[in-house]
Amino acid sequence: MPELGLSPDEWTAIRLSLRIAGLATLVSLPLAILVAHWLARTRFRGKVLVDGLVHLPLVLPPVVTGYVLLVLFGRRGPVGAWLEQTFGLVLSFRWTGAALACAVMGFPLMVRAIRLAIESIDPRLEQAAGTLGASPAWVFATVTLPLALPGIIAGAVLCFAKALGEFGATITFVSNIPGETQTIPAAIYTYTQIPGGDAGAFRLSIVAVIIALGALVASEVLARRSGTRAQPE
Repeated sequence: MPELGLSPDEWTAIRLSLRIAGLATLVSLPLAILVAHWLARTRFRGKVLVDGLVHLPLVLPPVVTGYVLLVLFGRRGPVGAWLEQTFGLVLSFRWTGAALACAVMGFPLMVRAIRLAIESIDPRLEQAAGTLGASPAWVFATVTLPLALPGIIAGAVLCFAKALGEFGATITFVSNIPGETQTIPAAIYTYTQIPGGDAGAFRLSIVAVIIALGALVASEVLARRSGTRAQPE
C-alpha cells in the first residue's frame, strides 16, 4: 500500500492492530470452542444466565467493559496485582492489555457463531461414533470439530474484525499510547482531533477497510472449502 503514503507512525499502528487482533483471536478461540460446545450440547440450571454473561460485552457500552477490565486487571486490581507479583505481567496501558480487551469484546461473537455451527450438527452422528467405542473427547475431535469448522472459521474472523475495530474498551483500559497501544481506531481518533488530520484519518480508514474485506473474503473461501471437505461422500 505504498501509494497511500503511509507514515512510519501509521505503519506502526497497523502492525500493532494486526498483532493485537491476531493474539486476541488465537487466545480466545480454544475457550470459545469449549464454551460454545458446552452451551450447545448440555442442559443445566442457570444456562440462560451463563449465556447472558457470555454475551454481556455485546450489550454493555464498551467503555464500561474497559473500566471493569481496568478495575480487575489494573496494577491495583485484584487480578492485575496478582499477575504482576506472581509473573511480572502488567496488562494495563500495555499492548497485551489491548489484546485482552479485544478478546473480551470479540469473544461473544465467536461463541455464537461456533455454537450455531455445533447446534446444526445432527447429534445422531456423534451418538453413532460413541456407540462404536469412541470416547467423548475423540468424538468431539473427530466428528464435532470437523463438521463445525466453517462456523469456527466464521467466528474467528468475526472476533478478528471486532478486535481490529475495537476502540472504547481499549482506550479506557490501556489508553492511546503511540507505539504501545495506539491501534488503527485510536490513531484515526487522534487524527480527527488535530487540525489537518483528515488525510491521515482517511488513509487509515482505507487500510482498515482493505484488511477487514480481505479477512471476510478469506473466511468465505476457507469456510466453503472446509464445508465441502466435511460433506459425506
